[in-house]
Amino acid sequence: MSTAPKTVQSKETPSLSEKGLKAGSVGLIGAVVIGVSCIAPAYTLTAALGPTVSEVGVHLPAIFLVGFIPMLLVALGYRELNNAMPDAGTSFTWATRAFGPWIGWMGGWGLIAATIIVLSNLAAVAVDFFYLMLAQIFSNPELGELSKILPLNIATTLVFIALACWISYRGMETTKGVQYVLVAFQLLVLGWFAVSAFVHVSNGTAFDATAISPDWFNPFAVDSFSSFAAGVSLSIFIYWGWDVTLTMNEETKNPEKTPGRAATITVLVIVIIYMTIALATLSFAGVGETGLGAGNPENQSSIFAVLAGPVMGPFAILMSLAILSSSAASLQSTFVSPARTMLAMGHYRAISPRFGRISPTYKSPSFATIAAAIAAAGFYVITRTVSENALWDTITALGMMICFYYGITALACVWFFRASAFSGVRPFFFKFLAPLLGGVILLVMFVKTAMDSMDPEYGSGSSVGGVGLVFVLGMGVILLGVVVMLVMYRLRPEFFKGKVL
Repeated sequence: MSTAPKTVQSKETPSLSEKGLKAGSVGLIGAVVIGVSCIAPAYTLTAALGPTVSEVGVHLPAIFLVGFIPMLLVALGYRELNNAMPDAGTSFTWATRAFGPWIGWMGGWGLIAATIIVLSNLAAVAVDFFYLMLAQIFSNPELGELSKILPLNIATTLVFIALACWISYRGMETTKGVQYVLVAFQLLVLGWFAVSAFVHVSNGTAFDATAISPDWFNPFAVDSFSSFAAGVSLSIFIYWGWDVTLTMNEETKNPEKTPGRAATITVLVIVIIYMTIALATLSFAGVGETGLGAGNPENQSSIFAVLAGPVMGPFAILMSLAILSSSAASLQSTFVSPARTMLAMGHYRAISPRFGRISPTYKSPSFATIAAAIAAAGFYVITRTVSENALWDTITALGMMICFYYGITALACVWFFRASAFSGVRPFFFKFLAPLLGGVILLVMFVKTAMDSMDPEYGSGSSVGGVGLVFVLGMGVILLGVVVMLVMYRLRPEFFKGKVL
């Protein structure tokens, strides 16, 4: 008797095949909160503002808007796919239905690989700001240096990963409750920072008060195409994570509609946050390369660590807490995507069926959640021990993987709905034009990033055989996926022959 999952045809059972997740546990607001949490605006902004300003200067708002466009177009395609096929496997399931098991499997691999890598980075950032917070609380700078002691750093990072795994293991209701508090706090502090910065500008006490100009919003005013492309690549990364709202589709109320709406709202909320903080930062600090200027290379690793004191005064410690809570919240919510993608791949026999196990108590992907934590922990220990450059260059290579699986999923929407896309204005725009443009833009960015990263000077400046380490790591992770897929073909042929999904 076949053990393949039974495909569900009834409209009353929303997913392609029930997996045992707890249905109806997340509403629209909860999904948006988890989506915002996964993107981690406080953590992302402190790391991305400086490097982006160094590429495009005062045109930062324009680049944020340009990066927002493909994200919105792809989100619209995701929404249509979810309306038709709500399934926790998202990119994996949809690409398999559209293009077949081989491309579908690689789409799932791209999502899992990207999220596993970023989990380790989020934990590392949380640890850095944890010790920085201790240094500020106890007025002892030496406490902030503890994160540089490798054994202590690794041990603390593993604790953070274990805690995030435990919360995620307990299911979406626990996840949602934690996220409400952490997201609300970081948004409150970001709003405080923006208001304080504008007050300094109006009072004449800003470092380099710069009047907001319409030219800031003109992407065509960027000096060169290389700077423009680099800026867009960075801005695409800062929006990544909204698709977590779709991986929860089997656990949301009204699963055909809520996840897609949550994805669109999440992207819109994030662009508003980013634009507000970008304008506040540029108005207060300017783009100069000295002092507190946003273009100062010494400020690029963490712009808020530099500006929080001058902008927020004695309340600057709140920004450290916000970034800590942001990275910790994202660490926890990011577990949702890889765990549910692996759950679906196990459920549909694309990988070991053990990944399809559900906790009988919490109705969460038990085996897959723990596996994601072990993979993230192992990745961090190996790369951090071998070379810190390898860790950060892999994060830089994330852009390739993001563009890879987002692009595949967007084009899956175009191909899946090809028969109905021209039946009216709405389906033409949402099922064909929007995802087509979004998918093509991201795949072009994938190719451009891959070509640029071959330069040994790209990223940390490390190389292997004269080829940039970022390229080696990025393409290496994708090629590793091909190898694992071929192994799975030998072990799980029924999936690859189209007998399961």
